[in-house]
Amino acid sequence: MQKSLVAEFIGTFWLVFGGCGSAVLAAAYPELGIGFVGVAFAFGLTVLTMAYAVGGISGGHFNPAVSLGLTVAGRFPAARLIPYIVAQVIGAIAAAALLYLIASGKAGFELGGFAANGYGDHSPGGYSLLSALLIEVLLTMFFLIIILGSTSSRVPAGFAPLAIGLGLTLIHLVAIPVTNTSVNPARSTGQALFVGGWALQQLWLFWIAPLAGGALGGLVWKFLDDAD
Repeated sequence: MQKSLVAEFIGTFWLVFGGCGSAVLAAAYPELGIGFVGVAFAFGLTVLTMAYAVGGISGGHFNPAVSLGLTVAGRFPAARLIPYIVAQVIGAIAAAALLYLIASGKAGFELGGFAANGYGDHSPGGYSLLSALLIEVLLTMFFLIIILGSTSSRVPAGFAPLAIGLGLTLIHLVAIPVTNTSVNPARSTGQALFVGGWALQQLWLFWIAPLAGGALGGLVWKFLDDAD
């Protein structure tokens, strides 16, 4: 259990530092910025690499919504759910703290949005609360279906991290303009703590929507593959 929690901490740390770090440090870099596409791939690559690195130790959740969805689907013991979520949130906060220290070392540093998730005036594209709610629930649900399907005993072993990483990349390509893409309450929490104000006020959505989507994904997969 202890090693599993450390693995979840490390994996979530890498997801937030790599994904949000690409958005904060590299997305709009003068002339050579990686843009939305680069940030989307960065998030996907963090999950892909950590799923191979420590997935064999903890299962490679790195996300409270994933842990909940796996529990609902009967793939993860409920007794481990809260400890996993705590480890994931601590990992996300630690990554956001280190990212803040690095980013603030640049002359003229301004915190800005710091890759936090938001809706309304704080949505990159100005999307409403309803739009944010719908896309976060829907995409988290499909993320769980991808995870549960690709790790099923009915598919070849060893390729799941590729499907999961590419799935998260696709999710970001769709949702960055709407909410800056959460689908992960831990990722949202780490950034919101440093932005404060509006980010903390809107954080509730980025817990409720991904958790609801994760649970729905678990239920859908349980219906589709009740023999697995």
